[in-house]
Amino acid sequence: MEIRYIERRDNAAIEGIIRECLIEFGGNREGLAWADDSMHDLYSYYNNADNRAYWVVEEEGEVLGGCGIAPFADSDQVCELQKMYLSSSIRGKGIAADLLGTALGFAKQHYSKCYLETLQTMQAANRFYAKHDFELLAAPLAGSEHYACDAWYIRDLSDI
Repeated sequence: MEIRYIERRDNAAIEGIIRECLIEFGGNREGLAWADDSMHDLYSYYNNADNRAYWVVEEEGEVLGGCGIAPFADSDQVCELQKMYLSSSIRGKGIAADLLGTALGFAKQHYSKCYLETLQTMQAANRFYAKHDFELLAAPLAGSEHYACDAWYIRDLSDI
């Protein structure tokens, strides 16, 4: 499996994976990534500034997942880990840790903290974030656009 920057040709495949995962975990509704304007063209969204990026996981020419980093609420110190979703066929194989490592390595170059929002129904994801030193917050950070999320995490990037 290869982790690489998103290309325009990946848009439909990664949108499909994200939507499939959101349906699987009850996240196909307003207030979540499901309704984000950028979903149809992640390539353009993540490639219009130096402080944001999106990576996809590809195997034998097939996109199987991805994740992105972008500023949180226009902050220059806090970024957000965004749209980290993997096809069910590759979950539990360690690729998520590699993908996260790639994203956090990039994030450290631009920010001091990394924030993320998710759903409690994504239990494996919540365990994964805790295992990778994300601290569970009691409420979202001010400026959150995903009002339907019910689990929020932050991680200091100084030890990356």
